[in-house]
Amino acid sequence: MPADGTPADGKQYLLGIDVGNTVIKAVLFDLDGERISSYAIDGQSTTPEPGHVERDLDELWRNAKEALRHCISEAGIDPGQIIAAGCAGHGNGLYLLDRDDRPLVGIQSLDTRAAGVAEELTSAHGDALHAATLQEPWPSQTPVLLSWMRRHHPDVVDRAGTLVMCKDYITFQLTGQKVSDISDMSGAGLLTMPECRYDDELLALYGLDGLERLLPRLIDPTEIAGTVTAEAAAQTGLAEGTPVVGGLFDVIASALGAGVVETGATSIIAGTWSVNQYLAEEPVVDRDLLMVAAFGPSRFMIMDNSATSASHLEWYVREFVERGGHHEDPFGFCHRRLSEVVPRTDDPYFHPFLYGSPQGAERRAGFYGVAGWHGEGHLIRALFEGVVFEHRRHVERLEAAGARIDRATLSGGGSRSPVWAQMLADTLGIPISVAAEEETGALGAALTAGVAAGAFSDYGDAAAHMTRIRTVYEPDAEMTAHYDHRYRVSHDLATALQDFWSAQYRDSQR
Repeated sequence: MPADGTPADGKQYLLGIDVGNTVIKAVLFDLDGERISSYAIDGQSTTPEPGHVERDLDELWRNAKEALRHCISEAGIDPGQIIAAGCAGHGNGLYLLDRDDRPLVGIQSLDTRAAGVAEELTSAHGDALHAATLQEPWPSQTPVLLSWMRRHHPDVVDRAGTLVMCKDYITFQLTGQKVSDISDMSGAGLLTMPECRYDDELLALYGLDGLERLLPRLIDPTEIAGTVTAEAAAQTGLAEGTPVVGGLFDVIASALGAGVVETGATSIIAGTWSVNQYLAEEPVVDRDLLMVAAFGPSRFMIMDNSATSASHLEWYVREFVERGGHHEDPFGFCHRRLSEVVPRTDDPYFHPFLYGSPQGAERRAGFYGVAGWHGEGHLIRALFEGVVFEHRRHVERLEAAGARIDRATLSGGGSRSPVWAQMLADTLGIPISVAAEEETGALGAALTAGVAAGAFSDYGDAAAHMTRIRTVYEPDAEMTAHYDHRYRVSHDLATALQDFWSAQYRDSQR
């Protein structure tokens, strides 16, 4: 760049937009994967009833416009130098537009209201649904939530015009095109696998017969969905006519942005969800795994995930560190408290089940074994450890399904914590690599856009140019033995608490 910071004429850029359950980020990259500028805005979730987690799609678009304007402005570039843009977004939940394309429903993937419907569908059609989609019904799965909505609010479903995923709403606002990509729709259990197509008989199994009209046009992640309209250009600072691609389910985008593009490579994401996945050329048929999502020919991400990861630290910070007020460095505060603690076998335990568990929506979070000599650092360490233990449980499920995992790449918000990365390496007993770029979801969306724009020949070529590893954490054998013991105790504790959780859940349903 010249001394005044203005990019050289003719330089090209890619834009990645990452739509999380709360934060939306716009990140601009050059074709070498260097971050040029970024802007993030934290949105608001609401919990109108226990188990309900919702968002306002109008607010999401307002935040997206602001993030895009600031990102482009801070870069100081001609927006015409952005050759393509792509969105990544959290999967599942339920987002509906009405027949006039206005926001109607915004339910996030932390929602558990449909737990009973998921159980009923599993009992009635679990075998057939798994045979078709390679996943069983679960509470925040898109078709399960739509089935719940049809039972409890049929008037809302009658008013619905289009079902979209959260990232697809941003694509729609940018281009006017109502589309979704195969990674999000396969991850939501709405496509037959491995063909990746809509199917009326599949919808009928969910109790959604007659709702084929809601499904948007299905495209490949690297297919151009449309171009930025004049109206969107005026609102965002993007150039009219900028191509926008189909985009990706965020867990796949984050894996690609961390450089996980080779068959057999393993990605662990410590974010809102505990995501544990590996790339395969063929789908794996295993009832014990959460899902298989596809994002191209011979590209299947085999996953076992749950809402049990770094969102628990965000909850702790919000409720006990900030307590509704400003704190200059709340996460730094937690790490300082944690660093004061020397690990012991009698430290407290924590189960990260604020948002339930795939082992049962009735499960709840809790600290256990707290004594008078324990302080806040011990509780924070227990929280970190409980999250890591859930990642380990998922990794063991992947290995039982045939994966050979001898190393993994970590991304997501939890990857910013050296403590969490080292704890994960020690608990799993394998090297853990951390990507150089923290915004791996946005980078994955950007490199997908780069493939569509012809800057790269395929995902592997894009990752070779745009991704790098920052640090590798090697396991400590002594700490691995320490965590082995505590992992078993934590599992036994959960088993002992099952009757209590079940009774509590029954009480909540009265």
